[in-house]
Amino acid sequence: MRAMANSLDTILQIGKSGITDNIVAQVSDALAARELIKGRTLDSSGLSAREAADELARLCRAEPVFTIGSRFVLYKENHEIPKEKRIKLVK
Repeated sequence: MRAMANSLDTILQIGKSGITDNIVAQVSDALAARELIKGRTLDSSGLSAREAADELARLCRAEPVFTIGSRFVLYKENHEIPKEKRIKLVK
């Protein structure tokens, strides 16, 4: 998943307002559409990338994939996406 996330654009920024209901809804919608998203925390947010990823994962029932610097990646499997477009996990 880390390799897949490298090519992703950052679609979410956590700013000085922190994690709001609007951010949670945005993340939930993005995860439903993409399964894997990349976000970042701004210096003004007061949150580390790990804190933001863990909190958003808890609120959206997702999994934090990794954090590095101010960036983080979240994953949530979506069974409504056609099988050929789903991310396939190798066991």
